Order: sequence, then structure tokens, then C-alpha cells
Amino acid sequence: MKLMFLGAAHEVTGSCHYIEACGKSILLDCGMEQGRDTYENQEIPVPPSAIDYVFLSHAHIDHSGLLPLLYKNGFRGEIFATEATTDLCRIMLLDSAHIQEFEAQWRNRKAKRAGKASFEPLYTTEEASAVASHFVPCDYEKEVFVTKGITLRFTDVGHLLGSASIEIWLTEEETTKKIVFSGDIGNTNQPIIHDPRYTKEADYVIMESTYGDRLHNAPPDYVAELARYIQEAFDRGGNLIIPAFAVGRTQEILYFIREIKERKLVKNHENFKVYVDSPLAIDATKIFTENRMDCYDTAAMELVKKGINPLEFNGLVTAVTPQDSQAINFDKSPKVIISASGMCEAGRIRHHLKHNLWRKESTVLFVGYQAIGTLGRIIIEGATEVRLFGETITVNAHIEQLAGVSGHADQNGLLRWINHFDPQPTKVFVVHGDDLVADEFARCLREEYQYEADAPFSGACYDLANGALLAEGVKISVTPKKYPQQKTVSEGGKRAAYLAEQLDLAGQRLLKIINQNKGGANRDMEQLLKQLQEFSDKIEK
Repeated sequence: MKLMFLGAAHEVTGSCHYIEACGKSILLDCGMEQGRDTYENQEIPVPPSAIDYVFLSHAHIDHSGLLPLLYKNGFRGEIFATEATTDLCRIMLLDSAHIQEFEAQWRNRKAKRAGKASFEPLYTTEEASAVASHFVPCDYEKEVFVTKGITLRFTDVGHLLGSASIEIWLTEEETTKKIVFSGDIGNTNQPIIHDPRYTKEADYVIMESTYGDRLHNAPPDYVAELARYIQEAFDRGGNLIIPAFAVGRTQEILYFIREIKERKLVKNHENFKVYVDSPLAIDATKIFTENRMDCYDTAAMELVKKGINPLEFNGLVTAVTPQDSQAINFDKSPKVIISASGMCEAGRIRHHLKHNLWRKESTVLFVGYQAIGTLGRIIIEGATEVRLFGETITVNAHIEQLAGVSGHADQNGLLRWINHFDPQPTKVFVVHGDDLVADEFARCLREEYQYEADAPFSGACYDLANGALLAEGVKISVTPKKYPQQKTVSEGGKRAAYLAEQLDLAGQRLLKIINQNKGGANRDMEQLLKQLQEFSDKIEK
């Protein structure tokens, strides 16, 4: 029995772990890396054609996004996932493939003009469709016999519709070991879906640590806050533009707006329209409705029992075709527009920003995380103008954020999940966290809760039968991915990239120091605050 860590080791994205047991080769997740990479991932130690099974925690692309590539390279095994994850992957992997193909077309147009080599998409829509036929849908809380010596069970972990932690029993000869893979652990009190459910026993636990070094702020009254932003924009005669992730966040916003309309919280605009302008979001909303019996929480199910669809209301308009999308901006009445992508990097949201950012009457409301370097992050950090479709757009609109919306558990939520195990697992492997965060959470488990915990690097390998470390992970900084048309980076550019990375790391260290001092003696916190303010004043001069 071997466990090897391949992805999301000291990083947040690209979740992938490898198990070798009972003569079978198994992957836990097969995710795509998104955003900036920190360390080189190790390759799967066997050819894709030799992978027998994939056990998938949920549908987010950083957990499922390389399944079509695995198929392209020869995988023909079975993918075990919940019913809702199976449904969501069908549309999300196709959407990812469309993006891959579009990017390849764009790169190849440039490459052809420059006489450069052509660029091949990571995978195609045909490969995304083909891998969908290999899914094996499973119910929550039911033991699933996979093959001799391997049994699994999915438990709702409250992160996304269909998301699950996975219990895996492995038996070789007279030895049985139980592994629990957390997947992504959800935040509590999210709308629509259940709070995380807990597991009590395991020999080994592989758990995420995304927010392992911090606590979420107390959530606001989302319905009241959203109603206020709608009211203010409409009273000015403008629109409320909401960049939202198509799966999960869009449905939450619809859930809130249905209540706003029911309670008549927006005055003098009672019949306002709400446009959902994202084919993926529209398909995902249908899947939410189809999986309501297994996945909705008590409050959502109470509405269903009354014959109310929690995600529908009068005035809801869906835009499927490009023509539908274009027509939205010919509607001059105040309205809400929910569109993807959530970070404004692609998709139809960019058209709505073009039509509304320059309008002082309108509001752009961000409801999700905005990664460094994305258009969304640039806007919320105070840009006075942005480039869209080759045109410079002045930012006059009101820019707002709906604080506190997070699908991930904070440190307390993670600790609540792991502390439900009794007795303690033999070992806890901490994954799916930024470099310093993973180390900090593993330290917290060791020193404050007496767990045997470690944050392995990619390539680390363990013998689960006797608990022995077979190979240490490899801490190799990632090198930028090179494309045929990419220009050679100058020495100055390399130095700038290095310094930018070091500044990011320094910022993480500073945030860690701040978090460690919160809740301490008032005198210590005042001293640290004074030092930080003096340093900031000096730098800003």
C-alpha cells in the first residue's frame, strides 16, 4: 500500500494524489493547476493507461480539470464520484475544453502571422465528452464495492453541490487500512447546501488547509446587504453588475435575490429584472434543482416542500445565445446582471463591464475571491481605467464587495472537522494550502493538538501498511511554462519576477505575524500596529 503526493502539495490548486494497493493504481482527484504555481508537480508514476480508478471529491476544475487530458493520454478506467459531481463535471469539463480550444485558436492565429509553430489545446471537447462516460455516480453515505480489497464511501462535506470527503478501505492479505481524503471542506451556514458532515475513524487523513492560518470575519446579513446595493444602484438609475463564478456563487446570489423579492426589500423597483448571462451558470442551476433531494439543506428543502424553487422568481431572465447577451444592454431599465467569469478574466462579464464601468450610476459588486493580476483584482484595488476589447474604459461606477462569502472552512472549521476523529489518526497529511499556510496548519496540529501531522511536498511517498516514509518530496521551484511564441525573458525581467515572488513571500510572512498577534495582549498589539503604521508611512512618502 503506497500513497504518493503529486499535486496541491504546498499549493492550493492541482489536487492529485496517487494510491497503489491491491494490485490497482488509483488517483484521488485529477485537478488542473490554476494561477501561479510555486513548486513543480511530480508526474503520475505510471502511464495514464495503467490507472484503474479515479476517486473524485468534487467538480471544481482544480480537482477535476485534467480528467480529459488523462483520457487523451490513454486512461480508460472508472471515475467514482457523487451523482451531483458527475452531473456538474459533464458541463464543467466541456466548458473547460471550449476554453482550451478557444485559447489554441487565438494563439495559432498569432503564431501563423509570426511564422511560429502551432499550439495544441490541452484537450478537446470530444475528449471531455468521452471521459464523462467513465463516471460511476454514487450516493452519499453508502459503501461502494470497487474491487476486491477496495471499498469507498462519500460523505457530504458542504463545499459545493455534490462535494464529498472520501473514506477508502484498503485490504491486502490480513492488513486493512482506512484513508480519509477531505476534499475541500465547506464553510458553515452557506445557503442551499448542507454544512460539512464529519467522519469519526481513520488510520490516515489527507486534508486541505486553504484557510488553515486564518479565521473568517463574521458574515454579514447577505440578503440585507445585497438588497442595499440593488436599491442604491437602481435609485441612481444604474445597473448592478455581479461578476460571479458560474457554479456555486451564481446559485447563492439567485437564492438571496429570491428572498429579496419575496420580502419586497427593494422599494419602488419591485418588478426589476435579473439577467443570468452565462450558459454554464444556467446549466449548473438546472443541475442544482435536479439534485435538490440529496444536496439541499433544511431551509432550501422547506421551500421545495411548499412548491417554491429557491433559485427562481418573477423577473429572472436567462441569456443563452450571444444575441440574448447583446440584447441585455439594449434594456435601459435598471437591472441586475449576473455573469461569468467571476474574476472578469474572460466571458460575457467583460462586455457588461464595458457598458457599465464608465457609468457613475452603476455598481459593480464582487462576490468572490479575486486573484492577483486578474481584471477583477485590478478593479477592486482602485484602477481608474481598464482596457477592454482594445478600448480604454474609465472606471466611474461604484465598486463594491460583498464581504464574507467563502465556500471554504476557516481554521476553526478545519479544526472542527479533524477533531471529530476518535481516536486520532495515525498520521495527518496536510495538503491544498499555500506554502507557508500548509506548514503553519501542520504545526498547529502537531503542537496544539498533538497530531502526527506533516505537510508533504510533491513526490513524497509513504508505505501505508507500516507507516514508513519511502521518499521525501521534492522542493523545486516551478519554472514558467514556455510557449513557442513566447519571447526570451531578459535578465532584468527574470530578476523582476524573482523580486516579485520574494515580495509575495514577505507579505505572507507579515500576514502570518499579524494573525499570530491577534488576540494577544493589547500592549503587544498596539506596539505591532505602531511599527506597521510607521513602516507604511515611511514607504508611502
